[in-house]
Amino acid sequence: MRADFEFRMKLLLAAAICYTSLIAYPQSFTSRGPRASKREVAAASVCDDTTINPAASEALQLTCQHAPVRSMSSTLTQVIVIGFAGGFVKPDDLRHPEVLFASYIRDHFGSEVHAQIFSNHDARDALSYAQRLLDTDRDGTLSNEERKNARIIIYGHSWGASETVAFARDLERLAIPVLLTIQLDIISKPGQKPTLIPRNVANAINLYQSEGALRGRPTITAVDPTMTTILGNIRMEYHRSPVNCGNYNWFVRTFNKPHHEIENDPRVWEQAASLIDAEVSGTNRSIKSWSITATSGRQDLPGSIIGREKLH
Repeated sequence: MRADFEFRMKLLLAAAICYTSLIAYPQSFTSRGPRASKREVAAASVCDDTTINPAASEALQLTCQHAPVRSMSSTLTQVIVIGFAGGFVKPDDLRHPEVLFASYIRDHFGSEVHAQIFSNHDARDALSYAQRLLDTDRDGTLSNEERKNARIIIYGHSWGASETVAFARDLERLAIPVLLTIQLDIISKPGQKPTLIPRNVANAINLYQSEGALRGRPTITAVDPTMTTILGNIRMEYHRSPVNCGNYNWFVRTFNKPHHEIENDPRVWEQAASLIDAEVSGTNRSIKSWSITATSGRQDLPGSIIGREKLH
């Protein structure tokens, strides 16, 4: 009974914090097209767009140092990157790094790699999007060959991290494989089991923090370890070297800052970008050295890494 009460209170707190963050910063632009954002940035790429909120832009500062990748093979045409935003964040809200990251992926790889961000309650739209791209012969159904050739990567923050695994499970029911899931500070949505990675996922990584009002789930495990490699359960800490959260209002920064520091951490997004680069190019995956060795005390980058549960 007490555990159920605590879960309900955490759910209400999450809703209150997310709602407060939304009403404090009303949208200042018009959404274009479907629910998934396809906003054209003012500059040549998201990395050069000076109109983006500085804190959100900072989150991609390391990621934007990666050299652009262009297709040398037709195999890149089937790579699909799908993101899920946290809380009640809309997919065209450019104050959030997970939204900008989808734009970065499109800039980084060009038209050969498909990338889109969705609200965490729009999994049905995300599934339609993926199925449409996988249906290469445009006959309205997915053949065994089209399913087998699927190369899908899923990422998300908070409730979006919970939806990441729920979506992978939806794909499993359709016999569609997933290359990689990236979960940032998982906050479980009701009825979901976001720490159990389904067997259709080849690789999975979890980055979390353990401070503040909302704390990410510390451990993900594979339903079938022979099918899924858990790349790491990596704990992040920010009390010694905080991250800029100027894209959030004072209430969120006061009562829930660590949950959004990990969302804004440049190294977190560089790790995600590096893993996606490796999956897309077919090279060996590389977990950045900061994920292995604690870097407490460094001043050139925000945050520090406490340790890792498991790393292959």
